[in-house]
Amino acid sequence: MSLTGAGCVESTAANARLPDTRLRPDTMNYELEQVARSQLARNEKLLWSGQPRGGVRLRASDALFIPFSLMWGGFAFFWEATVLQQGAPGFMALWGIPFVLVGIYVILGRFFVDAWMRSRTYYALTDQRAIIISGLFSQQVKSLPLRTMSDITLKERADGSGSIVLGPSSGPYSWFAGSGWPGTGRYQPPTFEMIENVRNVHTILRDAQASTGAGGA
Repeated sequence: MSLTGAGCVESTAANARLPDTRLRPDTMNYELEQVARSQLARNEKLLWSGQPRGGVRLRASDALFIPFSLMWGGFAFFWEATVLQQGAPGFMALWGIPFVLVGIYVILGRFFVDAWMRSRTYYALTDQRAIIISGLFSQQVKSLPLRTMSDITLKERADGSGSIVLGPSSGPYSWFAGSGWPGTGRYQPPTFEMIENVRNVHTILRDAQASTGAGGA
């Protein structure tokens, strides 16, 4: 058993054709593997496990959201400061507080919430399904059978990292993927997001899917 990037790969006939980019067994993340194995059925074989990249990350959508958040926050801060300076009734000051809090969140807070959520997200790929384990305060497990999976999209960066989208595009909502904007996550397709050696993982996924007799897109 060996590690591919940030994930663990189990040697099987399905991935025997993979390029030799795997690391030594002593570099395996056993804690990550244990989280993945805790979700397996009795006859299920773990092929890969991984996590998104950690830390604060900018996304392509931030080219739009950062200017918007600065305008929103700037207006909210100006409103609240003006109300306080002019001695307006207390109701007016209270009215502006939620907008100030939202402004703080969209300017700064959402980046740290996104990083925290990624630190508590785990991915696993077995010979039967793809698994996404996530949740800040309670664990949520999403299971996607390989046999019925379609519309698999590989998004690769120049450094070999990237994402694998495990479902059809969400259209205009795809711009909100990982943005941290409240309520937008429900519209996003399941994704192995920001993983290392994404092409290797994609190959393992497609080989495993082919072994089930599925013909994903």
